[in-house]
Amino acid sequence: MTFSSLGSMLSGGSGIELLMDDLGHALSTSGPSTHMLGGGNPAHIPQMEKVWESRLHEMMDDPAVLRRTLGIYDPPRGNPSVLESLAALLRNEFGWPVGPEHIAVTPGGQTAFYFLFNLFGGKRPDGSPGRILFPLIPEYIGYANQGLEAGMFTSVRPEIKITDSHFFKYAIDFDRIPLTPDIAAMCVSRPTNPSGNVISDCELNRLEAMASKAGIPLIIDNAYGWPFPGIMFSDAKPLWTDHTVHVMSLSKFGLPGTRTAFVIAPPEIAAAVSSMMAVTGLANGNFGQAITGPLIASGEITRLSREVIRPYYLAKRDAALKVIAEVFPDNIPYRLHKSEGALFLWLWLENSRLTSRELYDRLKQRGVIVVPGEFFFFGDNDHAWRHRYECLRISFAMDDPDVRAGLEIIAEEITGAY
Repeated sequence: MTFSSLGSMLSGGSGIELLMDDLGHALSTSGPSTHMLGGGNPAHIPQMEKVWESRLHEMMDDPAVLRRTLGIYDPPRGNPSVLESLAALLRNEFGWPVGPEHIAVTPGGQTAFYFLFNLFGGKRPDGSPGRILFPLIPEYIGYANQGLEAGMFTSVRPEIKITDSHFFKYAIDFDRIPLTPDIAAMCVSRPTNPSGNVISDCELNRLEAMASKAGIPLIIDNAYGWPFPGIMFSDAKPLWTDHTVHVMSLSKFGLPGTRTAFVIAPPEIAAAVSSMMAVTGLANGNFGQAITGPLIASGEITRLSREVIRPYYLAKRDAALKVIAEVFPDNIPYRLHKSEGALFLWLWLENSRLTSRELYDRLKQRGVIVVPGEFFFFGDNDHAWRHRYECLRISFAMDDPDVRAGLEIIAEEITGAY
């Protein structure tokens, strides 16, 4: 049996697939004592779970809502009332001049980026190549294998700014950004998975000005940002222009199983995403939109983000940092990226004698699951750059006792890495 070139590429494995398979085997063989600090699953927040329970009861008690949710296709673009409510929320919250024509629903953020990357990247009608530029790596591991053509992604190394004896921050190195004619779009996540970095308003405005001058879109991943779920620990303002495309997701709002995301973009881009949705999936699932529709319409979704979700994760971050200050050996040259948002701590072990993958394997044997950092440095072919092998992503979304126990074991293992 012979696969096509595209089929071979899509089915031939990837870093994220290998990693998730490895994590799955580790969890199945390690038993209940495993400290899962490696996944991207959001925390189970009791207050939010009560909201979901209440909404499900409301849906079950209304036969018309239940019938529409389970038994009727939505249009490919999404539920019209939800689109109108989200547009109104964005107008009211941010002053963005958007309507339903600016929005398209996709089955999760991963699908949204698959559509967007391949809408702009790849072979153009004139035969020239189009590439997607990531102006700051490390970046989200799930982007890495989404291009349908080889060499579609390129990235720029960050400036590394030491902010304290055990802290640092990435910044965009604008002098290295190659806005050559082959660059078809730029993409950033804000906050960034894996590092928890939030690029500044100044950096974001500068990127938008570059995109506008080049006539290309700036795609902004809001999976952890405003207006929901709002897991932002620094001051940062959202940005809307004719050259920005935003992707917002319900996953980190607490509904990863519904696979629901929203693309907010100029109307021609939203329409193109809707067409791609119709071709590849006919229509979106109704469930996520049905659960959150009233929350979006009332503005409750942003209140919950600000008053419940953000404080919950801020407290968990602070607790994790407190444990690290207590148990990590001060004489080890470890550094943490300044935690400005998202669910993770990004640990840099400069000049460690063990690579991140080796440390991952050692920690796995002790029942601690993290993510080796090398998977997040895609689009840069300089494999001699040592920094890419010196970082670990650590989630603090699990229960505090698990996080503490895992961090104590990490502290012991990094001592042996020097």
